[in-house]
Amino acid sequence: MKLHSESRAKQRINAYGTGSITVNDQIFTGTIVLGADEVITDSPEKGIEDLGESTCERLRTLEPELVIVGTGEKHRILPATLFASLMSEGIGVDVMSTPAACRTFNILGSEGRKVIALLLPIESS
Repeated sequence: MKLHSESRAKQRINAYGTGSITVNDQIFTGTIVLGADEVITDSPEKGIEDLGESTCERLRTLEPELVIVGTGEKHRILPATLFASLMSEGIGVDVMSTPAACRTFNILGSEGRKVIALLLPIESS
């Protein structure tokens, strides 16, 4: 799906689909971590089962106020304890499908919020 809207954010998700996410007209495949100034493509998390404390540590270094986790095509419920270390430091965590996470990242980024998105790929059905 292509996304259109006016924004002053440095990173903007232009489109998403099966296996790829387009950021600032550049196509990325696999898991990405997206922040205001960075697109990290060497993320070791390939799926939900790979999310853990090491994920939290890496995201914490980016100093977000909110972390959005895109779980693929569908919203998946994750254990509340998974991101407890981030939440205990006052960093918000919101888990949703990757399409919803892409849209939410664009909205919050356009508002100047310090948001990080960890986006797992949308897999083919």
